[in-house]
Amino acid sequence: MVTELFSPALLETIETLTRQHHTIYPRVPPQGIYFEELAERAFEICGAVSVVIGRSSPTFPGRDLLIGTQRISIKSETGKSTRRTIINITKLCTTERDPWEPESLKSHVLQHLSRYDHIFMLRAMWPNDRNAISYQLVDIPVDLLRRIGTVGLAPVGRRTGRQSLGADITDNGEVIFHVHFDGSDGKCQVRNLLISRCHVLRSWEQRR
Repeated sequence: MVTELFSPALLETIETLTRQHHTIYPRVPPQGIYFEELAERAFEICGAVSVVIGRSSPTFPGRDLLIGTQRISIKSETGKSTRRTIINITKLCTTERDPWEPESLKSHVLQHLSRYDHIFMLRAMWPNDRNAISYQLVDIPVDLLRRIGTVGLAPVGRRTGRQSLGADITDNGEVIFHVHFDGSDGKCQVRNLLISRCHVLRSWEQRR
């Protein structure tokens, strides 16, 4: 289903629209709602049956795009610290502030993930050559992130008040990502996710 949903034509269209974006913004990758709009347009150009955008509020918890029966969360990682081999999701979701305890937090994340079939991300990397940006389009397996529900969370950091919680998610002794529940803002973050555990759908270089 991945190859049918993220077809070569779709991926090529997203690359083309991204290059067009750079004719206006040569140093600024499309990110956030701008990449959501770009992705929506690409699906439309490629004849998607239906596209639904969930934007009733900035914190809308549902799908970003609905393509046929496939629910897709649209993400972007485009900061100067983006690395080629690991992925960071700064806000997988925002959890309830109370109760702030491990089982409740994990349950909230699993409920959030149940709303999606795919997490589709545009990534922009800034190599030493400042005249180029390297792009990746990645499908992050939702089942991989569901492993958050299997780990024991422990306090991390030295924040006073509500303590942040985190854990490494491992597979056969290898750390595949770290989950972090930020005590200050309630966000669930995914850190250092190995890109080797995800599907890199397309890569290209944008000269500036």
